[in-house]
Amino acid sequence: MFSGEKRSRAITIFLVAVLLLSGVLYYVYFFTPKNSLELYQSITFADSIDEVQELFLDGYAVNLTEDDFKYIQDHTANRVGQFTLFEYNAKSYVIMTSPRTKKLKVLTIEELPEEIRVFFSDL
Repeated sequence: MFSGEKRSRAITIFLVAVLLLSGVLYYVYFFTPKNSLELYQSITFADSIDEVQELFLDGYAVNLTEDDFKYIQDHTANRVGQFTLFEYNAKSYVIMTSPRTKKLKVLTIEELPEEIRVFFSDL
């Protein structure tokens, strides 16, 4: 089917591709925050504001100031919460979920007041 040299080249290419894919998956799994607690830790232990800005999704405004970054690093959070916001035409709901669990568990669901709903809609 393949000669010895072609087979060796195909195996080498396959192994390089597997190593590259494994490296990317390792980086995504171990070095990107997956929940609110890991995000808090990434921001708190960052060496510079540039590291924090890399956490922002491309295309979204980075509105974190140097003063905000220093404040976060100089103070300990009282609580780290994880929230999801559902918006409908006339109502919005905030759902508090459990950070640092394998499956999200709902802790509470609250309808947002109109002024807060409008605030989040404007973001």
